Amino acid sequence: MPPALPPLPVTDILAALGDALATHGTAVLVAPPGAGKTTLVPLALLDAPWLAGGRIVLLEPRRLAARAAASRMAALLHEPVGRTVGWRMRGDTRVSAQTRIEVVTEGVLTRMVLDDPTLDGTGLVIFDEFHERSIHGDTGLALAIETRRVLRDDLRLLVMSATIDGARVAALLDRAPVLASEGRTFPVTTSWRAPRAGQDVVQGVVAAVREAIADHEGDVLAFLPGAAEIRRAQALLEDTLPPAIALHQLFGMLDPAAQDAAIAPSPPGRRKVVLATSIAETSLTIEGVRVVVDGGLARVPRFSPRTGMTRLETVRASRASADQRRGRAGRVAPGHCIRVWAEHDDATLRAPLALDLAGAGITDPAALSWLDAPPAGAFAQARALLATLGALDAHGRLTAHGGEMARLGTHPRLAHMLLRADALQARALACDLAAVLDDRDLLRAPAGVALDPDLALRIDALREGRRALPAGADVDGAALQRARDLARQLRDRLGIRRDADATDADRHLGALVALAYPDRVARRRDGAGARLLLRNGSGATIRDAGSAVARAPWVACAALDDSGRDATVRTAAVLDEATVRALAGDDVVRERDVSWDETSEAVRAVERERLGAIVLAERPLRDVRDDELADALAAAITARGIAALPWSDAARRTRERLAFVHAHDPSWPAMDDATLLASLDSWLRPQLHGARRLADVASLDLGALLLERVGWERRAQLDRLAPTHVAVPSGSRIPVDYGDPHAPVLAVRLQELFGARETPAVLDGRVPLVLHLLSPAHRPVQVTRDLAGFWASSYAEVRRELRGRYPRHPWPEDPLTAPPTHRAKP
Repeated sequence: MPPALPPLPVTDILAALGDALATHGTAVLVAPPGAGKTTLVPLALLDAPWLAGGRIVLLEPRRLAARAAASRMAALLHEPVGRTVGWRMRGDTRVSAQTRIEVVTEGVLTRMVLDDPTLDGTGLVIFDEFHERSIHGDTGLALAIETRRVLRDDLRLLVMSATIDGARVAALLDRAPVLASEGRTFPVTTSWRAPRAGQDVVQGVVAAVREAIADHEGDVLAFLPGAAEIRRAQALLEDTLPPAIALHQLFGMLDPAAQDAAIAPSPPGRRKVVLATSIAETSLTIEGVRVVVDGGLARVPRFSPRTGMTRLETVRASRASADQRRGRAGRVAPGHCIRVWAEHDDATLRAPLALDLAGAGITDPAALSWLDAPPAGAFAQARALLATLGALDAHGRLTAHGGEMARLGTHPRLAHMLLRADALQARALACDLAAVLDDRDLLRAPAGVALDPDLALRIDALREGRRALPAGADVDGAALQRARDLARQLRDRLGIRRDADATDADRHLGALVALAYPDRVARRRDGAGARLLLRNGSGATIRDAGSAVARAPWVACAALDDSGRDATVRTAAVLDEATVRALAGDDVVRERDVSWDETSEAVRAVERERLGAIVLAERPLRDVRDDELADALAAAITARGIAALPWSDAARRTRERLAFVHAHDPSWPAMDDATLLASLDSWLRPQLHGARRLADVASLDLGALLLERVGWERRAQLDRLAPTHVAVPSGSRIPVDYGDPHAPVLAVRLQELFGARETPAVLDGRVPLVLHLLSPAHRPVQVTRDLAGFWASSYAEVRRELRGRYPRHPWPEDPLTAPPTHRAKP
């Protein structure tokens, strides 16, 4: 490899790749975007002995990618395009007699093989980005394989891709070696920003681009489905971006000079925003991108057997495409991806994958080898959804119903609804609803106008009904036509006449939505207007308070915008409780709830019927057991802390004495809050039977319960080691304060200690007490642990200060010989 080439991740396997092609003649290279396979592999193989000065043909699936790859390789060689590296595409060729690497598009390669089946002068054909499967790419590979098998056994073939199943392609290439490059990526954080009600994907992407510019560094790459959406987004962004930010478009039919400007690095001190189609997912590198805004849609060709023609359709981007787009933000540095859809829809993207794996008998995705394994959390959520829909059994295996869903070829949610609609005699309505839900909203409204989320309005528009639209709203003509076409296709596939439903089938609209989105069944919160509680426990709000769904006690939500604390309902249908119960079946559970109620500060016992987070019915529980009450009260104490117990003074002092002894002898039980809470079941819970309030615990002797923890033998030791009172020379018994286990306090009047030479001590004389020497008015005059030192030094000063203030009390010059007293002079 020429020394001037950059050391990208793919360089680590170039030697092994050359050896594989030399010995086997074919190879498969799997390397993620950014590894350098497109530009470095052809250059590195130019001097391979087996190439013998022959030509390398590099197939790129897109014109833009072909031009970018050739330009990049020529720049690395410090040459113009057309010398060592050139390109061939329809209507545009830049090659010369010196050209040894020709970058071609798919149709050109097919014509090359047809014109010269031997591919004379070509030593290696590379199929790049093979995961972008097409009839032209497959035909080109088939022809090249036939040339190698029949005419040219010295022709080398190399298939390169970021995500393809290498083993399958290797088998096609006579068990070719498969090499993998790990690539180099930086971490990419992800956030979700679903379009607000009434916004389409273009407006949502534009808002996310503005957010990205304000909150993040680096260039911004925004994905939109097609050129029309890109032009709309540019019109909305023009004249609103800061002067230092350039705005570029990037799609296949764009002028080459404009394409080059879009992928070129930004000048120092400037940034750019590139509005691109899916062409920017994998086939080329756009320098400087640190933020990706993904609109979540793609425009793909679809062949219609009915018309015999292929047309472009806008569809939801696949999970793989979404991950490829996200990875673009982590090519050069840590980046960020803003996905312009609701976060809960991520599991929706993975549900078809989970259904397909189950159909193949695979219950654990880890059983397969992945370049990027499905995230465990999202995949588990997708499988839980399939289980709720009845597609998977308890062991994760495909059910008969799940097999029927898979054969329908639509999203599992909609497939489940279509199959179950027969029981409601609403199959035609289900086809219409599936078509409405499959694409973007049929209705539009100006920014800031709350759009009525009622799906009945959309079905009416689809069926050319006469229902009046909300003020300011109109119908998206393109989306309406796509929905009508899809509804017709679904009816044809299922053999359903448009008028096949019962006359009152439209009343089942809410039931059909609930079949597709059982996790989004919602009940209006009591007295909360248009606020809802969903079955999954999250909240939602209906902005249009005048809508029929805002007034309904039960709602089935189809689309939600998770942009705030509560999601905004974008589309929904009216439900009733009887339908909810009928559809939920065994999912409605009865539960006994004996728990602490903060409002009443007492244990509350009720019996509930619950559907997920939604309470269907609640009634008082009559047969409450004592152990249930004790559990609930113990849980309340644990939550509130040990201080919540009604400690009497005597119980508090007992606890402090025990804590003092433990501090000096850890073999005694600990008395700190954490330990007492952890051992609550052993010392307190058995005494709580029948109690419903914390006040009921006041009748218990908590101190006695703590003493039971130490046993009878040590209780006698406790009185010796930590006596409750200490006798002083006056004959008084003074209580000891063990609040500080390392410094217990004896608060005593100074006159009661006359004649005492040593500081009183506890713990068998090992711990001297902290003496709070008090005046006759019981005010501290000295704090000491050295009583003898106090008599010798500080007493004289205290005597001078206090003898005039308290003349009726004795203040002898020699306190060690004076009689102690707790009385005043008569």
